[in-house]
Amino acid sequence: MTTPMSHCPGFESFRNLKSFVCKCYRCGTAVEIFSDEFDRRHKCKHCKEPLDFTKCAYSGGGSDPSPR
Repeated sequence: MTTPMSHCPGFESFRNLKSFVCKCYRCGTAVEIFSDEFDRRHKCKHCKEPLDFTKCAYSGGGSDPSPR
């Protein structure tokens, strides 16, 4: 008999992942980007303009102590 897991498989690899919201400076569309994706370029899904990471806001993450 197996015991149930207390979290989903692969949880540990995403534990410190943080979520950022970047708003497109051209059209204002909010795009969610995760902290492991900053090494590549991103474009707005609406107007296709490149996103400026210096204008991103932190919105949550695996280390966020708030109750789920």
